[in-house]
Amino acid sequence: MSNKIGPSKKNIKAIIFCILFYINYNANMTKIKNNLENLAINTIRMLSVDMVEKANSGHPGLPMGAACMAYTLWSTFLRHNPSNPNWLNRDRFVLSAGHGSAMLYSLLHLTGYKVSMDDLKNFRQWRSITPGHPEYHLTPGVETTTGPLGQGFATGVGMALAQQILANKYNKKYFKIFDYNVYAIVSDGDLMEGVTAEAASYAGNLELGKLIYLYDSNNISIEGNTNITFTDDTKKRFESYNWHVTKVKDGNNASEIEAAIKESKKDTRPSLIIVKTHIGFGSPKKQDDSSSHGSPLGADEVKATRENLGWPQKDFYIPKQILNHFRNAINNGKKLEDSWNKLFKEYQKQYPKLAEELLEAQNNKLPKKWNANMPDFKSTQTIATRSASGVVLNSIVDDLPNLIGGSADLGPSNMTYLKDKSDIVHGNTDAQAKNLHFGIREHAMSAILNGLALSKIIIPYGATFLIFSDYMRAGIRMSALMNLRSIYVLTHDSIAVGEDGSTHEPIEQLMSLRAIPNLTVIRPADARETALAWKITIENKNNPTALILSRQKLPVLNEVKKIDVNKGGYIINTEIKKPDIILIATGSEVSLAIEASVELNKKNIRARVVSLPCWELFEKQSQSYKDYVLPRDIKARISIEAGISLGWEKYVGSEGTIIGIDHFGASAPGSILMEKFGFSVNNIVKKTLRILNK
Repeated sequence: MSNKIGPSKKNIKAIIFCILFYINYNANMTKIKNNLENLAINTIRMLSVDMVEKANSGHPGLPMGAACMAYTLWSTFLRHNPSNPNWLNRDRFVLSAGHGSAMLYSLLHLTGYKVSMDDLKNFRQWRSITPGHPEYHLTPGVETTTGPLGQGFATGVGMALAQQILANKYNKKYFKIFDYNVYAIVSDGDLMEGVTAEAASYAGNLELGKLIYLYDSNNISIEGNTNITFTDDTKKRFESYNWHVTKVKDGNNASEIEAAIKESKKDTRPSLIIVKTHIGFGSPKKQDDSSSHGSPLGADEVKATRENLGWPQKDFYIPKQILNHFRNAINNGKKLEDSWNKLFKEYQKQYPKLAEELLEAQNNKLPKKWNANMPDFKSTQTIATRSASGVVLNSIVDDLPNLIGGSADLGPSNMTYLKDKSDIVHGNTDAQAKNLHFGIREHAMSAILNGLALSKIIIPYGATFLIFSDYMRAGIRMSALMNLRSIYVLTHDSIAVGEDGSTHEPIEQLMSLRAIPNLTVIRPADARETALAWKITIENKNNPTALILSRQKLPVLNEVKKIDVNKGGYIINTEIKKPDIILIATGSEVSLAIEASVELNKKNIRARVVSLPCWELFEKQSQSYKDYVLPRDIKARISIEAGISLGWEKYVGSEGTIIGIDHFGASAPGSILMEKFGFSVNNIVKKTLRILNK
């Protein structure tokens, strides 16, 4: 008998064979995976290059450099359904560096969204769905309009805030109804913009852990190497904002990028992954050069790039196996949504009221009788419209479950704080928390409101002084461009601000807001018009609204016509049938016009008073209604508004008079400023007499 212990020579050979086979198999599989990855990444690169080349316009550099991180994110992490871009619990992807839109359109086409090859070939062309920068509503799968740098970064913060708010409200044990992540690719240019600093600071304060941004750090901007203007230590900067920060040394190493994203998903803070990339990667002459940023490579360089990457000399070429690989996203997405739908059906059984509330909001329906408790102000009152707005907000908030908002550190002045509702701050998981504190970050606030509105569940508002709407303008414009339901509460609306002086007295802001297409601007005359303005605002589901409100107290007017306020303009004193002159006013100046009409009546002059709180709504009325309010045959007209006169020619005509202010204000009590600058009953009467005695 043998006393040997251990495997025989035969068994050792078998074990060695198995080990070698395993090593060889893994090596082959890794090689196959790498080949597939390289093909897929180069497909994104070259589709983007071909789009720009065919259009003879665009930005090829970013797609060529960022293709690897985009592929890794979309193929491994992004939970989405190309068959239903509006699935509630999808991950959101924001291309903040919107000039790289060709890369996004390539990904949308490859993964099966309704973006066809013809759409790619019509890049930047008339009536295409593939414009120069991504536009929400226009292209399936585009989550937000981007292009103005920093806006996508800040809007993504709003999206992540929406996720946190909705999760706190609707998620229950075993029911993660809202569990999505917000990913973005951001650029050097994005990080230079001031709005990014505001939004990043805000996100870190709230610890929005569902936010993961990949920073395409290629050190190139239009004017050359970024070191001429941008030498920040980005890692330290974002760590100081309370972000988790990690670095990827090679932007073409998918495994390294994948590991960084996995690490970021474990952190409870927002994450920035700094990925070192090469703009125009693969281009022999234009890689790492600003020439690849915003111009086509050119036919010769495209040919050389294809040779360099081992790519066929074919336009818009997609290898069959790569298209099949990408299109797995369709079935994967359907499975993800089907699983979520099953979860939601159980949720409906367990929490029927919450489910119904959520579905109503998703379908853009307001709760029945949401305004049943709206106040009816007494005519004996004097109350600032900002104060009336605060009363209205607190009267409707309990009947509007998803009305949420706050101020840029001016809540006590804007009167926007919701009483008896807790604050949305880090660590508060109260499902009924409704008060946001944006800090002194107006620029970021406007973009964050847009991110909240993009949830299609939350109705968000943000407040500041009208003068500071200048800081918000980019975000306001973006909300108008996207038809979002963002609400801007802008108080301290004129020189009646008074002692704070010209720095705080808006002169041109009101008219500049009216100049933004698709923005509804309402300047109510009193508390009653303010209540009706809020009703219009909440029911205005397809575009943003700016409410322009007074600091000073105003009389509550008996003459307010509830139905006609909805029309944007109406006759205050309808008893005057054939007026000698028409006084047209908005906001605090309406009561002045009414007083002036009384004085003029004593002089046997019939003065019609027209309140015109909203130009946009008035212009939507029939011509017959507009002619009824402002008859064409009455040329004697005066407009009265404590802002610049520009634009009022439209309503007073060439023979009318405009009482406005075309210079900066001053520091003095508001009532004195109004009188000194011509906003008085005496001045209106004097101007009327001058017109009629010509």
